Amino acid sequence: MARKERVTRVIDGDTFVTGSRKNPVRLANVNAPEKGSLGAGAATQALRNLIQGQTVAVETVARDRYGRSVANIKVGNRSVNAVMRRKGYK
Repeated sequence: MARKERVTRVIDGDTFVTGSRKNPVRLANVNAPEKGSLGAGAATQALRNLIQGQTVAVETVARDRYGRSVANIKVGNRSVNAVMRRKGYK
């Protein structure tokens, strides 16, 4: 069951914060460059363009070692994970 949450901040190309969680959310099956790496800025901006300030559906599929939800994310009927993978962040 997905929870509706508002995105308050995009951290990088595969991680963001919502107003209702204390830990960030990581996109499942998406691997964007880390901050400081080549392409990190473009990946962050791509995710920001998709979800910043939006209400998203968060379907948690796992937790990572940092306590973050690893999740499938949708804006409306559009899979954010699929869009980011199509952009090359696999």
